[in-house]
Amino acid sequence: MFTAEGPTIRELTVQALSSVQRGYDLLAPKFNHTSFRTPDRILDAVAGSLRRLGPFEAGLDLCCGTGAGLRALQPLCRKRVTGVDFSAGMLAAARDAVPSAGSPAVEWVRADARALPFTSAFDLAVSFGAFGHFLPAERPRLFAEVHRSLRPGGVFAFPVGAPPSFRSPLYWTLLGFDTAMRVRNALWRPPFVMYYRTWPLGPVREDLLRAGFRVELLPLEELGRRADNSPKCRLVVARKA
Repeated sequence: MFTAEGPTIRELTVQALSSVQRGYDLLAPKFNHTSFRTPDRILDAVAGSLRRLGPFEAGLDLCCGTGAGLRALQPLCRKRVTGVDFSAGMLAAARDAVPSAGSPAVEWVRADARALPFTSAFDLAVSFGAFGHFLPAERPRLFAEVHRSLRPGGVFAFPVGAPPSFRSPLYWTLLGFDTAMRVRNALWRPPFVMYYRTWPLGPVREDLLRAGFRVELLPLEELGRRADNSPKCRLVVARKA
């Protein structure tokens, strides 16, 4: 991310010492030049799997950021797509990046995912790369809000990567990041909630079931398989009963 277009170390430090909302307001103009943006190959793999479950009338991109996920959502929906984020800066960047003309209609809503202003409004909801901002205790409330926002039979879908082996450098990198973030939040206010190891598939599935969803796991074959032949990434498809 340390390129001419991306944020500097100083800018990332200022962001990390801010609140989550303020931090993303600051990062928004350069967010697409960082490794935090969900890669296109993941967006394409998810869109390909969801295409077989559609078509859909109205779609929601939860915690839409700068709109990368919304561009994947547009071809799946006939009437409208809505991006929701609580950062005004991210929404401004999304408006600049995603064309609003044509079909489906595009709308942007500033809101907290834990207090969505919708009831039975969507057939499909997706989210990419945002769940590290929610503590495990907040999952039931988050899932209840999505459930209320969907029409009966509506789908809530998001990718979940396989956990890295403790023998891999990635395992220790993520553990180190989460540990540093916990120390930071113990010593500094306001907190900046961002953890990589708080979204394990088993507890997430149980919380979805308790929220009233039926849950299916689809392997994203385009993203490959591990040495034990398990998929590197799965798509969680939670359908409102």
